[in-house]
Amino acid sequence: MTKPSKVTTRDNSLNKKEMEEMVKEKDKREAEKEKKEGGEEKMNSEKKTVTILEDAKINIKIKLSGLWVATMLTYLLGDVMRIFAGDFKAGEIGGMQPTQVMWLGIAILFVIPIVMIFLSLTLKYPVNRWANIIVPIIFFGINLIGLPGYPSAYDKFLCIVGLGFNVLTVWYAWKWVA
Repeated sequence: MTKPSKVTTRDNSLNKKEMEEMVKEKDKREAEKEKKEGGEEKMNSEKKTVTILEDAKINIKIKLSGLWVATMLTYLLGDVMRIFAGDFKAGEIGGMQPTQVMWLGIAILFVIPIVMIFLSLTLKYPVNRWANIIVPIIFFGINLIGLPGYPSAYDKFLCIVGLGFNVLTVWYAWKWVA
């Protein structure tokens, strides 16, 4: 049996105070550099530094895609809760037996938010913007019409949350300028 060798390591982590001091020193150096250059502001579009204490700007495509993820997860949560609460009858929708065509229509309707997650990241500006205005408005209308038909408080709540995500998606897309 061999003895484990003794290894010493140096902790390279910084605490919050040290990080703040580093940021202050960096800001001080930048201010001195700007002062030496005659106070002229230089813009460097190639390199933009974000310090640890700043919020990074999030690309609008990521925001829109994230809203579609949140919308889809809200729909799925409602479906799962409905199953566990026993608020559905297997093979029936609204007390009637759906046909294969109805199931296909439902599948198409519910795959749209999944596709929008991808399209929000890949479509070019004008098409992306308008898709993220028109599609959530359609889903807003569908959910608003269906809201009174939900029997449970949790269902109504999740439907309202979904409506909120639809509104936010339209709002971000509407504000988006090229």
